[in-house]
Amino acid sequence: MSADTVAGSLSPLLTETAPELARALRRSALLTPPRFAVAQIDVRTELVTMRDGVRLATDVWLPPELPAPVVAMRTPYGRGADPIAGAFLSFARRGYAVVSQDVRGTGDSEPDIWDYYMYEPDDGYDLVEWIARQDWSDGFVGACGGSYVGQTQWQMAMHPAMSTIVPEVSGLGVAVNTAHYYMFLDAYARVVGKGEGKVALHLTEMEEHVAAETLAGGYFNEPLYQPVPERLLERYPQLRSLSPGERQRRLWELYCAMSCAERAAFVRVATGSPAVTTVDVESLPSVFGQRISHDAHTLPHPDPAELVRSFHAPVLLRTGWYDWGLNDALATWELLMRAAPEPVRTGSRLFVAPSAHNQPGYHEGMAEHPELHHAYGTPTNAEAVLRWYDAVREGRIDEWPAVVYYLMGANEWRSAGAWPVPGARTVALHLGPRGTLRTDAPGAATVPDRYVYDPDDPTPTVGGSIVSYRYPPGSVDVNAVQRRADVLTYTTDVLLDDVDVVGPLRLVLYAASSAVDTDFVARLCDVFPDGRAIQLQSGLLRARYRDLDGEPELLEPGRVYRLEIDMCATANRFAAGHRIRLDISSADFPKYDRNANRGGEPGPPVAAEQLVHHDREYPSHLLLPVVAGRL
Repeated sequence: MSADTVAGSLSPLLTETAPELARALRRSALLTPPRFAVAQIDVRTELVTMRDGVRLATDVWLPPELPAPVVAMRTPYGRGADPIAGAFLSFARRGYAVVSQDVRGTGDSEPDIWDYYMYEPDDGYDLVEWIARQDWSDGFVGACGGSYVGQTQWQMAMHPAMSTIVPEVSGLGVAVNTAHYYMFLDAYARVVGKGEGKVALHLTEMEEHVAAETLAGGYFNEPLYQPVPERLLERYPQLRSLSPGERQRRLWELYCAMSCAERAAFVRVATGSPAVTTVDVESLPSVFGQRISHDAHTLPHPDPAELVRSFHAPVLLRTGWYDWGLNDALATWELLMRAAPEPVRTGSRLFVAPSAHNQPGYHEGMAEHPELHHAYGTPTNAEAVLRWYDAVREGRIDEWPAVVYYLMGANEWRSAGAWPVPGARTVALHLGPRGTLRTDAPGAATVPDRYVYDPDDPTPTVGGSIVSYRYPPGSVDVNAVQRRADVLTYTTDVLLDDVDVVGPLRLVLYAASSAVDTDFVARLCDVFPDGRAIQLQSGLLRARYRDLDGEPELLEPGRVYRLEIDMCATANRFAAGHRIRLDISSADFPKYDRNANRGGEPGPPVAAEQLVHHDREYPSHLLLPVVAGRL
């Protein structure tokens, strides 16, 4: 596809309203031709010594013309197997040196145990220090990669030799405040901070996936895309007849279908180490070892602004509307704009695509609705990274808009000077009787809506920002879920005009529960004329944590509480003829762990009667940032 074809696939409105964006995308649409043949690239492996003497396995790809600008990546997924590793040759053939390192305790790096994030600040800094001393480096050092690989870049940005970082689907949450942002460590963070008796470490598929292997310290200490080890082939002989790639895929299918106990057994077989499923708070130090003192100190009181103030490198922050870390990424962006040094603040850029975690495009969920799947005109990751590096090196950052985002529904790229987008007006849509959602304020007292949440039959996850091998993320039709008895829906009349909603979403909910603790989940949907309800965004609040800055407090059963649910953010055009829908439930499982409605106390789960109020005294309402159109 030519650059003109890519730019031409964008809306004419985009070209008219954001010509600088169109120009940037044209330049980004095609990579320059390779300068060097594959045979000219020198690939070597070195053991780079960290400040404490630990050696980390590091691959170096060198083009024939040196010194050269450097692309660096630190990964736990295997330095030769990480998804972005396929771009290394492309980088090197275009004149960049590439440095790819297995983080401490993974792959071929020392020691034998991976201590999740604990050493990344020092090790990342030391790698940049090592690169800066090499005679093959011309002084430009950039970093790239997503998820955990993106997290490692934030610490590298503190080194004065760092030129720029390109973290993808990675904000500062895990790096500086795991407890606040990342759901798969939610149970662990709550126990460390609150001391609540027993905690199930396998509450969700993601928690099972991460906690078991992290505690066991084995299977994921090797590259993620490793060959299936012999000990697992002995346990699962049906895998022997499959190709290596099919073995890995089938193994994941088997793993995802296992119960918690079966997964614990799997980890024991895979690693020779015990997996923990339930522990007492008192035993956490023996389970987590050195991490407990580290996290008990780090989690409750980090100062992200202090970290950001030490940055030297401008940031190209890439995320997606269906990434599970979107809230974290947007909060990180706002923090950068508040606290970073002036060159970092003015030189950084935000890019939000219609994508899920490390997945381009509208992802698997769109297989159901091919008319919503768009080749949305962006370069590949490698192309975008290289073009950004070129812009930084050549002093052309000003040609890139400060914020670029994809307006779903309109299927257009838009640019803005800031995030949240300037000029948005907040419109309140009030919940009403018979499932209405209107701009009119509620009148006299009405009967609250009622449903029963049963933790033994939780409302299931469908699409959205889940990261899972079993549940496709993204823009999925959720009509089937909305027909459940434990889901309430509130829908506007048919829209007469196109309405563009861009920015943070929030629900103010007046609700009561028969339980001492429960969850409330809010989901925003775009209802098509044919009746499909396409999920856009959602949020969850665990009621006892309703004071986000204070201590947890149980509910008084039957009492009405004002609850604010952060629904993250979106950018969507609700087209004329469509409707806006909000649904409310008390579970989104397995994306979030089920609330047993017991306030954290051990024991069997209990069902809860939930009441949602919507009258003059208790005006539940959805707050939408509207940038165009009228409701």
